[in-house]
Amino acid sequence: MAHRGRRVAHRALSRAAQSTATPLSGGPALLQAALNGARRRDDHPAIPWSSADLARSAAEAVAAGAEAIHVHVRDARGAESLDAADVARTVSALRAAVPRTPIGVSTGAWIVPNTEKRHELVERWSEHPDYASVNFDEPGSELLAGLLLRRNVGIEAGVANTTAAARLAGSGLAPRCLRILLEPQTQDLEAALQIVRDVECVLDAAGITLPRLLHGIDRTAWPMIGEAAWRRNQTRIGFEDTVTLPDGAPASSNAALVAAARRIFDA
Repeated sequence: MAHRGRRVAHRALSRAAQSTATPLSGGPALLQAALNGARRRDDHPAIPWSSADLARSAAEAVAAGAEAIHVHVRDARGAESLDAADVARTVSALRAAVPRTPIGVSTGAWIVPNTEKRHELVERWSEHPDYASVNFDEPGSELLAGLLLRRNVGIEAGVANTTAAARLAGSGLAPRCLRILLEPQTQDLEAALQIVRDVECVLDAAGITLPRLLHGIDRTAWPMIGEAAWRRNQTRIGFEDTVTLPDGAPASSNAALVAAARRIFDA
């Protein structure tokens, strides 16, 4: 009976999220491809680093059913980067490969730990992505989100915990964001789902009805895809989140991961 009550509540939440969706934010069942993240080639030999690799992987992922792309920009050595030249090269290559698909990039604090330096680099961008993810549990997140919004870059508000949710709610920026990224970091599934419930309580109390993209990492990646499909939330998949298919076999490509997620979503 408690499980049925949770299902009713989630359906009501999905209807609220649909009411604020825009073409860029996507519909309630958006499937995003997260192509590389912070992973290295020793995690999987097919992790795309170069702009050409990312462009090819994006095109394959879109053909397999992805409706948006998220990448971590890399420099010539394969290190994550927020440098204007690296961002321009990557975004331009992706737009040429998938011209009708929204392109997003990460602005994670670990890429450039110094907050002021990170903001300076973003301010120098000349080729802007359609959106960027901003983690609201990181220093300077409000200022960074405001900077991007002034440049007409959409914001995916990364909310990994209740602290981030409260910070987003208090910032006043939520109505201007594209979506919420519900992304608990724990590998324990039940703990991850509890974090999501706690975060949603904060968001609901603040009246934040943005579309919500739910995803997991590694052991929780595929269970969270199933949860998102059941809830009719947006979700994402790709080498950033897992390098294996639902049966545990190694994935050959981002496209293989997207195709598997698409089957779950469309079931």
